[in-house]
This record gives sequence, structure tokens and C-alpha cells, in this order.
Amino acid sequence: MRDIREDIAWAKINQDVMKSLENPRKMYWVILFLALMAFGFGVGCEIYQYQTGMGVANLNNPQVWGLYIATFIFWIGMSHSGTLLSAILHLMHADWRKPIYRFAEAMTTFSLMTAGLFVMVHIGRLWMFYYALPYPNDRGIWPNFQSPLLWDAMAIFTYLSSSVLFLFVGMIPDLAIARDNMQPGWRQKLYTLLALGWEGTDRQWRNFRVTYLTIACFLIPLAVSVHSIVASDFAMSQQPGWHVTSFPPYFVAGALYSGCAAIITLFIILRYVFKFEEYMTKPILKKIVRLTFAIAMVWTYLNAVEFASVWYSHDGVSKDVLIQKMTGNYAPFWWGMIFCGSVVPLVFAFKRFQTNIPVLFATSLLLNLGMWLERWMIVAPTFSHGYYPWTWDHEQWPSMVQWGMVFGSFGWFTLLFLLFCKVFPSVSMYEVKEMVYHRTLHLKKSENAEQGAH
Repeated sequence: MRDIREDIAWAKINQDVMKSLENPRKMYWVILFLALMAFGFGVGCEIYQYQTGMGVANLNNPQVWGLYIATFIFWIGMSHSGTLLSAILHLMHADWRKPIYRFAEAMTTFSLMTAGLFVMVHIGRLWMFYYALPYPNDRGIWPNFQSPLLWDAMAIFTYLSSSVLFLFVGMIPDLAIARDNMQPGWRQKLYTLLALGWEGTDRQWRNFRVTYLTIACFLIPLAVSVHSIVASDFAMSQQPGWHVTSFPPYFVAGALYSGCAAIITLFIILRYVFKFEEYMTKPILKKIVRLTFAIAMVWTYLNAVEFASVWYSHDGVSKDVLIQKMTGNYAPFWWGMIFCGSVVPLVFAFKRFQTNIPVLFATSLLLNLGMWLERWMIVAPTFSHGYYPWTWDHEQWPSMVQWGMVFGSFGWFTLLFLLFCKVFPSVSMYEVKEMVYHRTLHLKKSENAEQGAH
């Protein structure tokens, strides 16, 4: 079974992708409606919190973060796999990435846009957000550049702008194809504007290749550094359970893990909704599944390293926090994280499940549930069992307002993602053509070699 048929016509690739922009399956509208409802509910919760005050979120001392920061870390983590894996696989000349990298890069952009919302939501007073920006305020005082929170603002903004540039540059040839194949209207005007006068000349292709490769090389260390900086928000503190030197690689592995699980989910949805069965094939899905399984084992190993380093250390308070996670009020969530993150991915070790669409869809959802629980387990237990005894037993169960904003964030992300796939080509037409051409050329060479041998 081959990844993509070698005999598929180039014109048919254009027709199939352009048709997906006009005529998706009815399930598209169902998902869009559900996403719009979830987003509307989240907006309603934010308006209620803004008018009433932060008390409705059940945030208190010492539980000052709650679901907002835990979900912020989750969305930052999910953003990493799309652009990072696309850049790495591009440098490795992995052909199987070509039909899927576009939507993975879009996932990165929209995940970062979703994560940024939680910073402002958590502040309460939304207009105070500008204090995190690196410029002198009215009193002539610059923000504290030693604060990891300022590192967050700068790193995430840099990563978001770079990811948008990477996504846009990679779309330019496809935007020109869409411009030439679309009927006159607002879409053709949009594609004409964004195609930047692309004509497909040799000079344009050379400049395009160099630019795309340069951005890919820049994004790899940037993506790793961004989530390492988010990990430093915790590791630089003295709080028990956070002051762990393995947090940066642990956060990066968790980011890749949750991102790969999200790629599997979105792969299956796009494959069905936009009728991409011929391009998003099961062999490609199989490669993603195996990559996710490898990352899951790395994440499990780093988890074990963290637990062992705390258990065998002389830090009694950190050990108490670990025991509290395992046996206290947070134990169901901690064991749920272990089950979803370390046990469930063992399904991927069986070949018969590596291309089973219903099993993979359910498993990918469980993996992301485990990754969300992991972020919740990082934030909540430390606040409820810190150095001061008066903080103990202050377990927090999030209010409906917090849950509403979390659900609203998933609706916001899904809404942006579906609108993107409806307006812009979610499968790279020119790269799929290159892959078809290279495979056809390789097949002909193999046939000629066999004939020559006989």
C-alpha cells in the first residue's frame, strides 16, 4: 500500500483541494455550529466575570491560578508540534509530511492565539495586559527583564509571528493556484492579494526555497526555547513540586506529545469532512501514530525521572507534594494522567490499531485529556500543599465560570481552524504534486532497472 497514488493527475489534485473549499461534508457545519455554541458560552462567562469580578472564578489565596494558567500551558504545548515537526521533517526531506503539514502549522497559530486569551482572562482587568510588553510605561520604568513572565510575553509573541510567517510563506504557491482556479469574487481578490504576484518563475522558486528553509531552521530552536521558558516559570521558583531541573525537557516532550495527539485528531476529522481520503492516507497516519508513540515513551521516561529525583532527594516538602498527588484529593486526576498519558498510548504498539480510524480517534482524545490533566497536576497540588501549613488542604474545584472559559477556548480554536480550512487550502497542492512526481520517477526507474536485469 503506497502513501499516495503515483498515477494521480496534477489537475485532479487542484480540483480536489479547490472543491474542499466549496463543498465539505455536512459534518463540517455540525462541528462549526457546536464550536460556535461553545465559544459563545465562553464569551458569556468572560462577560459575567468582567462585570462581577474575579470572585466568581473561585480563585483565592493560595489557589491564584486555577484552570486559566493550566489551560494556558496546555494550549502553548499543543502549539509546538505543528510548526516544530513541520520544520524538522522539512529539513529531513520526509515526503509523507507534505499532505498534512499545512493544517499542522495552522494548528500552531490558532493554539497560540487561544493561549494568549487566557493570559488576559486571568488578569481580570484586560487593559492591564500592556504592562507585560517591553516598553517604558508612563513612569519611565521598564518591565523587569529578569521575570520569567516577561520572557513568556516576548517568546510567545516571537513564536506566534514566526509561525504565521512560516505558514504564509509556505502557502504562497497554493494561493496563486487558488487565484487562477477560483471564480471571480471576494475569494479571488483575497488570493490575488496574498499571492504577492507569484508566477512560478525559476527565480521565484529559488527565492522561495531559500526563504522557507531559513525560516524552518530558525523555528526549531525558537520552538524549543519557548516551551523551555514556560517551564522556567515554574522551575525558577522555590515552590515544592516546581523547582525541578528536568522541567524544560519535560515540558518540551509534553508539548510534542499533546501536539502529535491533536494532529491525529485533526487528521481524522479533515480526512472525513473535506473528503481527503486520497491524500491523507492510512500509511501517513501510521507514521504519525508511531511518532506519537515514541514521544509518549519519552514523556513517560521523563515523568519517571522527575518522580525518582523527588523521591530520592532530601527535600521533604517536595516529597510530601508528590505523595499528596498520589494519595490525596487530587489522586483521581493524577492517576488519570498516568493512565491516559502512559498506558493508553500502548495501543499504538499494536499494528492492527495503527490504522484503525475509530480507535485512533478515541485514543488521541484520551491522550490530550491526559496532557491537560498533566498541566492541571503541575499547577493545583503545589498551591494546596506548599511550605506554609495554612495553605494545606486548600484544594480548589474550579467554578462553572472557569469551566465555561475552558470549553469556550476549545470552541474558539475549532472555529478558527474550520474557517481557515474553508477559506485556504488545507492540503499543499504544489508539495503533493512534487511528491507524486518524485514517486512516479522513482517507480519508472525501478521498472527500467528490473527490465534491464531481465
